[in-house]
Amino acid sequence: MKPETLLLPTEKCTLGCPVMDRCLGGGIPCKSITEIVAESGSGKTQLCLQLSLSAQLPPSHGGLSASSLFLHTEFPFPSRRLHQLSVSFQSLHRQALNNNNPSDNIFVQSVHSADQLLDIMPKIESFLANSRTQLPVRLIVIDSVAALFRSEFENTPGDLKRRSSIFFAISAKLKALARSFDLAVVVTNQVVDFVGSGEGVNGVRVGNLGSLYSSGRRVCPALGLAWANCINSRVFLSREETVNSYAGRGEDGYVYMQTRRRLCVVFAPHLPYSSCEFVIRRDGVFGVEPQVQEDHGSSR
Repeated sequence: MKPETLLLPTEKCTLGCPVMDRCLGGGIPCKSITEIVAESGSGKTQLCLQLSLSAQLPPSHGGLSASSLFLHTEFPFPSRRLHQLSVSFQSLHRQALNNNNPSDNIFVQSVHSADQLLDIMPKIESFLANSRTQLPVRLIVIDSVAALFRSEFENTPGDLKRRSSIFFAISAKLKALARSFDLAVVVTNQVVDFVGSGEGVNGVRVGNLGSLYSSGRRVCPALGLAWANCINSRVFLSREETVNSYAGRGEDGYVYMQTRRRLCVVFAPHLPYSSCEFVIRRDGVFGVEPQVQEDHGSSR
């Protein structure tokens, strides 16, 4: 009688910050699709760049000892920001990286349509299977998936049906690659203003949060309920402008504002609801440790 096969825990890749890693139960899981959804300027691209760098760390440092494939769809690849993050990352992890340039282990490919993404899937599989890179590719980032569907489809029954079929074809292929090559797959998504009543996406509650808010607006992830069924986990980044309590109104009469950002787990099969505040600095994206207020008791 053969001994039972032990189920090993899913490997995870660090985001490059212990606070955010704790929020996500250790990082981004392999063998599944994680979506990061947010409005423009919330930090999702920068978080993906940092993840692509962090994947190169050895497992003892939370990484995958791996290269990454970064598919960008909307605008010129942010190479200047990657270089900036790479310099800080290399300075912090010089010994773990053996003085290699971490930017060399991020392979960049532009994609302009959903059909093109489907067409290059066999090439991606071949690249993964036959790669002779110094580090194996174990992270795929698509930034962003919503841009692939922005102008190609009309709001007609026929186009919506075709769009949904492409959703499922793309996600099925990504999930198959994730399982076959033990990959972490991350896609970013945009938000749209929520119109109507009810909770969640199209009036249907999806995940831990009944509604999502960013920049004072109620929003929902783009691409609707069909796409929500194609991903395994969804993480929401929000941003809010608040009055800086330290600066307040300056001598010049201006009210000084600060941006507060929060990462929330909307749904994930392996995680309960959790959230953390984070900041974007020159050297990266970092979670903020929650402040514990001391209770000194009431004075009488």
